[in-house]
Amino acid sequence: MKAIVYERYGPPDVLDLKEIAKPTPKDDEVLIEVYATTVTSGDARMRALRVPAGMELFARLSLGVFGPRRQILGFELSGVVSAIGKSVTRFEVGDPVFGTPGLGLGCYAEYRAMPEGGVLARKPENLTFEQAAAMCFGGTTALDFFRRGKLQSGERLLVNGASGSVGTAAIQLAKHFGAHVTGVCSTENLELVLSLGADAVIDYKREDFTRNGETYDLIMDTAGTASFSRVKGSLNKGGRLLIVTGRVSDMLAAPWVNATTDKRIVADMAGEKAEDVRLLAELAKTGKYVPAIDRTFPLKRIAEAHAYVDEGHKKGNVVITVGGGSAT
Repeated sequence: MKAIVYERYGPPDVLDLKEIAKPTPKDDEVLIEVYATTVTSGDARMRALRVPAGMELFARLSLGVFGPRRQILGFELSGVVSAIGKSVTRFEVGDPVFGTPGLGLGCYAEYRAMPEGGVLARKPENLTFEQAAAMCFGGTTALDFFRRGKLQSGERLLVNGASGSVGTAAIQLAKHFGAHVTGVCSTENLELVLSLGADAVIDYKREDFTRNGETYDLIMDTAGTASFSRVKGSLNKGGRLLIVTGRVSDMLAAPWVNATTDKRIVADMAGEKAEDVRLLAELAKTGKYVPAIDRTFPLKRIAEAHAYVDEGHKKGNVVITVGGGSAT
């Protein structure tokens, strides 16, 4: 099968299209013919080993000291079940599905085997495979942070970096949970953020949200520009700063801030749960959650897609078509 492989860290041109062995599903696994995947900010950072200052050694120990340990990127996928292990009962051959192997990655390939009990669900009929492929990264990240941050109906949430994959998901999901949502983004993305349900928008090029006198119960930072020292005055008593992307200093300071102030920092890497993707599927069926898609590229142009994501201006998700007759 064809797969995109990278054997060293670096710019987008380290990604090579290669022929590798097709996986065979284990007894408890399904084999998915991948129709679409995405280029997330996480994929781009791992490809380039681009991490916050002070995290380089940890990143190499985690991802591979001299080169990537997992040489096929790709955090999320959609496709069709093409084979099942003998113990599988939840899925059948031909089922359209979407999901994520998490940090197991491996979705930049024509086939990916996944446990039937993993983070996998049936694709909603009203979504295209391209839309379904973009369901997980933003959606599961937002849900995990909202869970740990204890988002409640009626609370005021500000999303800093509201036009990216996590931000566009967070707006829709927070509205589902009954929050009042303010999105911070650039001038070019104000209309998109409002169309997703945000109650208010702030153009960061024209206004500093930390100086306008408004306060919030939660601030979610997906852009890495809302340090605790900068935003603490914008948090209500009991307010929570959700650091999706941020500085190492804030992450290290979280225990002290949480123990000594009336505010909290919620940091660390997001996790994925099977029940979360099932919730995303149910919300998608009713139109309450639809992934925003910026651009779509075929698999053979994935380096171009990574270069676009590296620019830092994508709106929502960048999708890669792989199979289903659309990969060439």
